[in-house]
Amino acid sequence: MAADTKLANAAWEALFRAQKTIEAELEAGDAWGDLIPSDYGVLYALSTAKSGLRMSELGKDVLLSQAGLSRLVGRLEARGLIERHPDPDDARASILCLSKAGAHAQRRVGARHGRHVAEALSSRLDDDQLLALQALCERILAAPPANGDNQ
Repeated sequence: MAADTKLANAAWEALFRAQKTIEAELEAGDAWGDLIPSDYGVLYALSTAKSGLRMSELGKDVLLSQAGLSRLVGRLEARGLIERHPDPDDARASILCLSKAGAHAQRRVGARHGRHVAEALSSRLDDDQLLALQALCERILAAPPANGDNQ
């Protein structure tokens, strides 16, 4: 599927600016409490993993560098929000899981964050547009990378 370079770049710029605009609104809101968005991203990712995640799996989900993720996980662990458990399949690895305090923080912040996201998007788009946006983004995510890399 060949795309016009100018059109593709205009679409990218619009997507990028829209995401940054909504992100700034969400960060300015009061949903985060004593967390920052990247903290919440880790807590959310772990909340969706029934048996926890290895660091490499978590890194793919939260889109941080290995060094940045290691520091973030260390901070969350020191705060008692996540726990490390031995990986039964690999003695060299650990499985990261939410602690009870982490699960509570994720639910508390997640409820407020969800309301902020709904308000930010539904004030701009109707239900059909939200469904179209979701479908387009899922299609982008499902397609193989254009350059053949898997990053």
